Amino acid sequence: MKKGQCYTGKVERIDFPNKGIVTVSFPEEENRKEEKCVVKNALPGQTVTFQVNKFKKNKAEGRLLKIEERSPKEQEGICPHFGICGGCTYISLPYEEQLKIKEQQIKRLLDSCILKHQGEYLFEGIKGSPAVYEYRNKMEFSFGDEIKDGPLALGMHKRGSFYDIVTVKDCKIMDEDYRTILQAVLSFFSEKEVTFFHRLRHEGYLRHLLVRKAVKTGEILVALVTTTQIEENTQATLLHGFREVLSRLPLQGKIIGILHMKNDSVADVVKSDETVILQGQDYFYEELLGLRFKISPFSFFQTNSLGAEVLYQTARDYIGELKSEEGTGKADKIVYDLYSGTGTIAQLMAPVCKKVIGVEIVEEAVEAAIKNAKDNGLDNCRFIAGDVLKMLDEIEEKPDFIILDPPRDGVHPKALEKIISYNVERMIYISCKPTSLTRDLEILLERGYKVEKTVAIDQFPWTANCETICLLRKEASGEG
Repeated sequence: MKKGQCYTGKVERIDFPNKGIVTVSFPEEENRKEEKCVVKNALPGQTVTFQVNKFKKNKAEGRLLKIEERSPKEQEGICPHFGICGGCTYISLPYEEQLKIKEQQIKRLLDSCILKHQGEYLFEGIKGSPAVYEYRNKMEFSFGDEIKDGPLALGMHKRGSFYDIVTVKDCKIMDEDYRTILQAVLSFFSEKEVTFFHRLRHEGYLRHLLVRKAVKTGEILVALVTTTQIEENTQATLLHGFREVLSRLPLQGKIIGILHMKNDSVADVVKSDETVILQGQDYFYEELLGLRFKISPFSFFQTNSLGAEVLYQTARDYIGELKSEEGTGKADKIVYDLYSGTGTIAQLMAPVCKKVIGVEIVEEAVEAAIKNAKDNGLDNCRFIAGDVLKMLDEIEEKPDFIILDPPRDGVHPKALEKIISYNVERMIYISCKPTSLTRDLEILLERGYKVEKTVAIDQFPWTANCETICLLRKEASGEG
């Protein structure tokens, strides 16, 4: 294959996260029967035309130009935004086919890492989400336009675009309340002819709309994120109208908090320099596995509440009982929950251990975790705000068991070395990015741990993402 040339071939499989492996045949050339190229956003079974745009480690990578033939397994009419919005990857396939793709992706990655270190291990396949559609409990919408100088849009980024926004009014992974709120807010600000924050000129007012909703309680939190590039009286009038529009909406759930967040940073991220409560409160409650959790705007919490119950119940099953080795039945183990978020795993572990120590860098999440533990009647949970790498040196109690649930990029290499040095017999690693997981597993396996069993959990139907849980056990001869 040559850079800049166009080719047509069939998609053989999809590697994580969305890398289609396309096979191109050259029957007319005896010594060149077929070659492969990585093409993103294709689906297994499709015949596609692509243009080779670069070579990476001697492997061709191409840009999808046209789908010549759809996969025989594809379905039509599932979502009108599919292929335009960048949110979903597999929504044109039956759910069982999507599960197979993710299961195969994760198994290939795990095999490439684990088999060379220890040989066979138990891979328990993939568990699907209880809710396939309308499962998201958090949406971050962006203001912008669908085309340059077009009308105001509110929704998700177009696939492959940093600037263009698609108004996802019929999105299938968020429920009806989100769609109602989105359309009402867009109509209000369109009517008022309010400008959006232009990402190149750094001018404009409207930036993001953050909506969070609890599946179990039905409580909704709405936050409007803007710059301060507007006259104060005009802003007050707009915010009053924004609040009134939301207050009149016919919703299945109940809005318990409306917030205004000011953000003048250049970066296109949802953040707040200052938050003002326009109505109600700045938090809501969700329930998981019989426990109640207070969630604030920026608290980390799994975006699929029903799927999170599957994830955490599976993790709890993997952990098993942490009673004393003498069989007295007394819970005497100390557990570290690293990257603990709002303390979900820590609180699930609390009844079967002496003490759980959670470490989380987001102070707001730690404050919520402390409140959650108190509300759930748990007095053996301690939560520390700070970076895991630094905080491990300050904790006096040594762990008997460690649970890792790091962000997408995995564990910092220096932090991982400190974790290994505790020499705990068993460890749970929960990952939302299997490539980061396998990178960290390489180090853990080299340092004497073995993967006892692992399972994939589909927390994010139709997207390219998936959770993985690994139970690791320390080899008796391994070094600490």
